[in-house]
Amino acid sequence: MTHRHHRWPRIAAVCAALTLVAACGTSSGDDKDAKDGGFKAPDLPQLEKLGDPEGEVSILAWPGYVEDGSTDPAVDWVSDFEKDSGCEVSVKYFGTSDEAVTLMKTGEYDVVSASGDASLRLIAAGDVEPVNTDLIPNYADLYPFLKDRDWNSVDGQMYGVPHGYGANLLMYRTDVVDPAPTSWGAVFDEDSPYSGKVTAYDSPIYIADAALYLMKHEPDLGIENPYSLDDDQLDAAVDLLKKQRGLISEYWADYLKEVQAFTTGDSVIGTTWQVIANVAQGEDVPVDVVLPEEGATGWSDTWMVSEKSEHKTCAYLWMDHIISPEANAAVSEYFGEAPANPKACDIATEGHCETYDAGDEDFADQIWYWTTPIEQCLDGREDVKCTDYGDWTQAWTEIKG
Repeated sequence: MTHRHHRWPRIAAVCAALTLVAACGTSSGDDKDAKDGGFKAPDLPQLEKLGDPEGEVSILAWPGYVEDGSTDPAVDWVSDFEKDSGCEVSVKYFGTSDEAVTLMKTGEYDVVSASGDASLRLIAAGDVEPVNTDLIPNYADLYPFLKDRDWNSVDGQMYGVPHGYGANLLMYRTDVVDPAPTSWGAVFDEDSPYSGKVTAYDSPIYIADAALYLMKHEPDLGIENPYSLDDDQLDAAVDLLKKQRGLISEYWADYLKEVQAFTTGDSVIGTTWQVIANVAQGEDVPVDVVLPEEGATGWSDTWMVSEKSEHKTCAYLWMDHIISPEANAAVSEYFGEAPANPKACDIATEGHCETYDAGDEDFADQIWYWTTPIEQCLDGREDVKCTDYGDWTQAWTEIKG
């Protein structure tokens, strides 16, 4: 396997260094799918049949999703794929969804692991094409609640295969935060005793966290989906986040920085992922996590095929491989998330899927997965235009000052 501009800034580096993440499985889908708000995807055909493998596949991925043993000899789900398929893998890692969207426009990559804050942008731009799941045998085994969702399908047509998923949880230092928090109010309350030591995820998609809080506490705003906000609803979320700004110690996008902030005590409460808590606890930092009473946002990543790909058979073979029980167990453990294939739980390290609540639909029903905000309201409203990701990006710049 060849690496393009190999980067390792994210959690796999943490896990490789500390060898802590021997568990994986977490939240799942919910029934809060946005109704079809009129979003129309470009008219692109799906692949009708597999051909002979083209001999290579270029993958654009989150770090930790495409491992060939070069980072850790014990972590390798690429070598067998290359041997069995005849498709040589090259990979470029990206650090943010915005970076992934930009890189996919170059047409240099055959397949991408897209989070929900990128997938609809890729679909709308015609950068990815519909996926024929009949050509992917392992697709049938995936959790049903991850299929045909707002972030991976349009009008019942899948645009990729689910990979893994997780929840954005509330982490706190148990030696400082007392009593234990039960609500996201702990990070939004202007009178918080932890002012100056609150942390939040550094991305426009974090606006949805504020919208979810308002959806539960200010019902008169009429928010039904935290990713479907009209101008007034977005203004309310932005106002809440501007007030929160005074509580913030730092915004984080790098796993290591959040672990360090909780280690030093610069941050004592804020948004996190289960795997970050695992790493911090492994370093004896007194932290715990909770899924607050309002529920939470989260992510479900999707493997998608470039419309410009010249190696589509290899791309499909990769998608089938990465959701196989063996590969899905390995990658979800290493990255720190729930697998999409329940059969992976039979192979993963004991306790892995329990730690991440894999397949737990009650837990999953409380999660609103990252979904790209678009002008067509995802909650089904047709009498108003909703704000899109560009609006959210501008708002996020204003929030951070």
